[in-house]
Amino acid sequence: MSTRISSALATLLLLAACDQKLPDKVAQAKAARSERAIAEAEGKIECLTPGANAFAYVCAIDRTQSQDGLYLTLRHPDGGFRRLLVTRDGRGVIAADGAEQAQVTPLADDLIEVSIAGAHYRLPATVRGQKKAK
Repeated sequence: MSTRISSALATLLLLAACDQKLPDKVAQAKAARSERAIAEAEGKIECLTPGANAFAYVCAIDRTQSQDGLYLTLRHPDGGFRRLLVTRDGRGVIAADGAEQAQVTPLADDLIEVSIAGAHYRLPATVRGQKKAK
């Protein structure tokens, strides 16, 4: 009888542990979305600059419309920056100056990651032509 009680108690403890992890993950996801909304309202984007250990909402983004199109200036906390030109041909963005090429990776329907010269930027974008996984 005590074996059954111990077994039932262990099962209940495992279920309680599972229940605790799920709300934590949900809360973290909600907080991340909230953090993104706050950062975007402040003109910040998530980036991983050379020498940084993790992505953070520390890069500023400036938008400038010209006859050539929309230019994005991505400013690092240390004063460095990159300029990108938004394309209309499906590539997303390209490097506006310099010898380095920008690599664009769609992350979600509303988010792309741009890598250039060891820096990575997560930018809001409309991803077109993507087939959704079922």
